Amino acid sequence: MNYRTRIVSSLADIGQAGWDGLAAAQHEANPFLSYAFLHALHESGSACADTGWQPHYLTVWQGEELAAALPLYQKFHSYGEYVFDWAWAEAYQRHGVDYYPKLLSAIPFTPVRGSRLMARDEQARSALLAALQALQQEGEFSSTHVLYPSPEQAEALADAGFLLRSGVQFHWHNEGYASFDEFVATLDRKKRKNILAERRKVAEQGVTFEQLRGGEIGEEHWRFFNRCYRHTYSDHYSTPYLNLDFFRCIGQAMPQHLLLTIARREGKPIASSLTVYDRDTLYGRYWGALEHVPCLHFETAYYQPLEFCIAEKITWFEGGAQGEHKMARGFLPQKTWSAHWLAHPGFYDAVEHFLQREGGGIDDYLSELNERNPFRDPPR
Repeated sequence: MNYRTRIVSSLADIGQAGWDGLAAAQHEANPFLSYAFLHALHESGSACADTGWQPHYLTVWQGEELAAALPLYQKFHSYGEYVFDWAWAEAYQRHGVDYYPKLLSAIPFTPVRGSRLMARDEQARSALLAALQALQQEGEFSSTHVLYPSPEQAEALADAGFLLRSGVQFHWHNEGYASFDEFVATLDRKKRKNILAERRKVAEQGVTFEQLRGGEIGEEHWRFFNRCYRHTYSDHYSTPYLNLDFFRCIGQAMPQHLLLTIARREGKPIASSLTVYDRDTLYGRYWGALEHVPCLHFETAYYQPLEFCIAEKITWFEGGAQGEHKMARGFLPQKTWSAHWLAHPGFYDAVEHFLQREGGGIDDYLSELNERNPFRDPPR
């Protein structure tokens, strides 16, 4: 086929219709692949060259039509990735070799599985992968990392010489529950008792909740949520990745995918969580609180969104990165993947041996977790 390869530094050069048309056609499409979400990250200054995320999107064209694309960044650090390679960077530094810049294919600050090698057909996908391999061989970057691809795309990357790394997340599955009480009744006695006790503690403090869908979220709500979000980062002596402009942008551009939950005590807002959802999945994303109330985090960021999933018949709730404590609340372990290619032969071999050992440990960890299933009977 007569394909043309092009590096794009701004999604505006592609256009929303072209990008969203390709993203929507993918098997594992989600709201984070949309033009609205990615463009908001860039235009708000949250993920841009100044913050160490320089867009370097790899695209394949046939004539004027976008045939394939890879969300890709030049990275100058490893913050905001949720697949940790700090030890690799330190090893490079000890041996006098530059690790940065590297190439990273991911949705910034978003550990959600989805399509990365986006293409209209397998022929275009093969052309995209070949273009990525050619880019790697130019020698400008130490390595290429593809985070949270679908299992099928992880296998394709492995066939192309990438090293696969596994991880664990915790996801909740809706078994067709009619109510939150019906869901809780499926858990073993101890887990059920703890959840009910946590919810009771929050209610006894006089806390009430309001759920706002995107179109109902006004400027005052975004300002309040941003305060909560930044306050929680500050409490952990950390710097937030996102800013108010980003939240405003997604509020305007993709309101149909947003749910804001606000907690109030005596009418005063004290905490909030922002989740993203589509027809099949709700994604736990951002949370913050201005006051401490025991168990408020679980109620605001887990139990309230779970009730929303049940009411809206949403099949999955992905709870985000890590968090073994989620198992006690009905979330079960799921294996995730990332793919890594390193230009330096010695480091490639060293990382390959490390990942073989780490992968065995992940498999053992998953087996241990599955033995601690929180349900009375295994879910279907």
